[in-house]
Amino acid sequence: MDVAEAVRRRMSVRAFKPDPVPGDLVRALLEAAALAPSGGNLQPWRVYALAGASLAEFKALVAASPMEAPEYEVYPPNLWDPLRTRRYVCGEDLYASIGIGRDDRPGRFRQLAKNTEFFGAPVGLFFCLDRKVGPPQWSDVGMYMQTFMLLAVEQGLATCAQEFWARYPKTVAKFIGLPDDHMLFSGMALGYADESQPINQWRTRRDPFDVWGELRGFD
Repeated sequence: MDVAEAVRRRMSVRAFKPDPVPGDLVRALLEAAALAPSGGNLQPWRVYALAGASLAEFKALVAASPMEAPEYEVYPPNLWDPLRTRRYVCGEDLYASIGIGRDDRPGRFRQLAKNTEFFGAPVGLFFCLDRKVGPPQWSDVGMYMQTFMLLAVEQGLATCAQEFWARYPKTVAKFIGLPDDHMLFSGMALGYADESQPINQWRTRRDPFDVWGELRGFD
């Protein structure tokens, strides 16, 4: 598999098989992803991976915990176009793939709640960073996560990045023992995709290059 194929195959999988992922493989992927770029080589990421009994204990804790004040707002308030339309279309396509109508709020909330189960994945990861760093370092953590996700594709694994976990910052921090001077940035589900599930059969729409890009000075 080349990088271009891994990029094409990577998607946010929201239904996983229960098959375990070996710990040695998870560690190897996390270590390989650490070659991702970071400004000044700060390597600002801090990563925690849960599986087995530890993951089961954490999910039981979350099931008994209410949502908390979010660590940060995932989306800007009063989202504007074209960002607003892109998010709206993405949501409509996702729910349509599993037969949940626009007015079915209980159904939508049930699907949202599957985030707390890592969509059935056997591995849950948390990506954290020091509270004193700024947006450039957040970007570094994002590049680390993308590198990890592409490496996972190469190994036949699937992922779903979950900024959803910003809604449980205290619960996550307490469970993983995150130092007070660090914050949770994102979670991620990791495992083997259940290709039989309709929610894994659709793909997000992407705008053509001319909508967001320009080439200048080329022959």
